[in-house]
Parts: sequence; structure tokens; C-alpha cells
Amino acid sequence: MSSHKGHGHAHGDHSHGDHPHAHRPHHDFRNQNRTKLWIVLLLTLSFMGAEVVAGLFTGSLALLADAGHMFSDAAGLGLALIAVWFSGKPPSLSRSYGYYRTEILASMANAAMLLVISLGVLYSAGMRLLQPTEVVSGPMIWVALAGLVINAFCAKVLHSSADHSLNMKGAYLEVVSDMIASAGVLIAALIIKFTGWFWVDAVVSAAIGLMILPRTWQLLSDSVHVLMEGTPSRIDLDDLKAELKSVAGVVDVHDLHVWTITSGLDSLSAHIRVDNSVSSTAVLEAIHELLAHKFSIQHSTVQLESVDCQHDCPCAPAKKCP
Repeated sequence: MSSHKGHGHAHGDHSHGDHPHAHRPHHDFRNQNRTKLWIVLLLTLSFMGAEVVAGLFTGSLALLADAGHMFSDAAGLGLALIAVWFSGKPPSLSRSYGYYRTEILASMANAAMLLVISLGVLYSAGMRLLQPTEVVSGPMIWVALAGLVINAFCAKVLHSSADHSLNMKGAYLEVVSDMIASAGVLIAALIIKFTGWFWVDAVVSAAIGLMILPRTWQLLSDSVHVLMEGTPSRIDLDDLKAELKSVAGVVDVHDLHVWTITSGLDSLSAHIRVDNSVSSTAVLEAIHELLAHKFSIQHSTVQLESVDCQHDCPCAPAKKCP
């Protein structure tokens, strides 16, 4: 992994760790994600249409509920594609970080949309339980089986990107929820075929509405955490501070902040007091090396503050800084 190269400055100056290739991996990820999203979007739209027709023909609320999730998938994937495009736009004077946050906004919109659709499905299932409707199970079985295969393929396409981006994670969770929903619809169709219990269709619809709620809530919480500039969950701030203080020449660390710009791109700012008998350049080199290699922080702003170890160092009168 590339490290940042900083420069020593006098007391009060800032050093920005920003390697010229720091953002290249994000460009590569965007290109890969864009292709994957287009593949999944086209498959989703195609099958959604078939599922709506089959749901109306068979009278299956479970199929229509699954089609509703497919619609949310299509809308979510569209938002994700827009977010990938926006996040690739270069920074400007008015938006110095560029459009990276668009990915977080898209994941938040996806989560909100899924919540609304899930609640709608639960309401419809409740109405159907009160007034059971006859369902044609034969076509329902074949459509559900096709949906299971298509969603499993789409989930495989998106899986490798889900850990690197909240935006892609949102799309992946939607596809996984539809895969589970298709399995539920298939089971319901088989039960209806062999038992004639039409109420099972409504129960499976309710299960489809419920199963996505916990995952959707987590995605929404993660998105809000990023927008609130919370510390990334992978970073232990106390551990990070201790590691910075262990760098030779560092006396103290304060005003330490770490936040996420977008998935996979974290930033840090800190004020660091250093012994003025050591080279500021060497200290900055060591700090940026530590941040890049141990904490995968590729963008940092560090302000060095000089300390006379004979008078100002906390370890005086020993006159030997940690």
C-alpha cells in the first residue's frame, strides 16, 4: 500500500498526507462496480416485469410482493449507478472532496425505500389474511424458481464489492433479500399446490416484508453514522492515539479526529506535539507510514507543534521525551 510523504514545517504549519495515487483504487472500484450494477439492473428489470405479469395471472400476493422488492432493487440500483457516476466527478473549489458522499446518500435512500415497501407488503399481507384469495400454484412455482436462480446469480456478481462500499452493500442486500423472497415464494407455491392452503401466500408475503427490516435498519444506521462524521467502526481511537504517541519524537497527540468521506476512504486530522530536537520531516514520514500501513488511512492532515523538551516536555526534569 502506498504511503504518504509529508514535509517538515515550523510550529503551527500543516502537513497534508496525500499520495498522488491515493484515489486510484477508488477509480478502479468505481469502474468495476458500474459494470456489475448494469448487469444486475438489466436482469432485475427483465425479471420484475415477468413477475408482475405472473403475479396478476396467478393471484399470488407473494409474487407481487417479490416484484415490489424487485422494483425497489431496480430503483436502488439506478440510484447506485448515479452515485458511482457522481462520485467519479473531480473535486471543485466549491466541493473540495468531490462527490464521494453521493454514494452514502444513495445507500440511505435505498434503505428508506426498502423500509416503505416492506411496510406496504406487511399491510397487504394482513388484508389478504383477513380475506384469503385463490392462488394458481403451477406458474407460481416456475416463476419463483427462475427468480431464485436469477437473484442468486446477481448476488454472486455483487458479493465481492459489498465489503468495500455502503452503496454496493445496499444493492447487494436488496438482491439477497429478493433471493430469500424467491425461495419463500417457491415454498409457498409448493405448499399451496399440495395442500390448497391459500393463506400460506399471505404468510410468506408477511415474512418477505419482515426479513429485510433488520438489514435495512443496519444499512440506514451505517449511512447516518457516516453523514454524522462518526469514527469508522474499524478504528479504535484510543489505540490509534497510542500508536501515534509511540512514534519517535512525538510528545503528545490531541484534537484527533477520524471520519469517513465515503466507503473505503477515511480521513484523519490531528495536532501532534513533537520534540524540537528531532527532524519534523522524519516524524511526518513515520506518522504517514503508520497511518497508511497499519490503519489504511490514505488522507491525513497533521499539524506539528514544537516542544522544547528541556522546559516544556511533560517528562522534565528527566529531559528525555518518550
